[in-house]
Amino acid sequence: MLTETQDLKQTSAGSHTIDLTINGKHTTLSIEPWVSLLDCLRDHLNLTGTKKGCDHGQCGACTVLCDGKRVLSCLTLAVMKNGADITTVEGIANGEELHPIQQAFIDHDAFQCGYCTPGQICSAIGLLKEGKANSRAEVKELMSGNLCRCGANVGIIDAIMQVKDGGSYE
Repeated sequence: MLTETQDLKQTSAGSHTIDLTINGKHTTLSIEPWVSLLDCLRDHLNLTGTKKGCDHGQCGACTVLCDGKRVLSCLTLAVMKNGADITTVEGIANGEELHPIQQAFIDHDAFQCGYCTPGQICSAIGLLKEGKANSRAEVKELMSGNLCRCGANVGIIDAIMQVKDGGSYE
């Protein structure tokens, strides 16, 4: 249910005006109500780091952070996130300084083809912020929604554990 601050303004031809903060930058969009957050990011904002994998919420390639929490952007309508703070893989690094999880992925060779990597990185950051992953087994279980068909799963878990054990994942 939308609150007063999240009211959608209907514009011509059935589109709605929504306000999003994407990677720290405020954006106002006029968008049709059926457009997914994934398609909004890729097609309307040209943020192509977020990948379209299965388009059914089964692979995790489209994972982004919404108000700090992991969401599958292919299953989320953009109008549902009116007023939200969205972080995509393009907004993870601080200028030229990589986020600790990005560096850990490099350190542990946690990617091969790289297609799933943006979703893996966003999911890992969300997972660490949740504070639920206290062991390798828990990390493996909580990352199971992000598939890597190349088999870099051990490197991905190693990278997440490195950052978790180092305590720097903000």
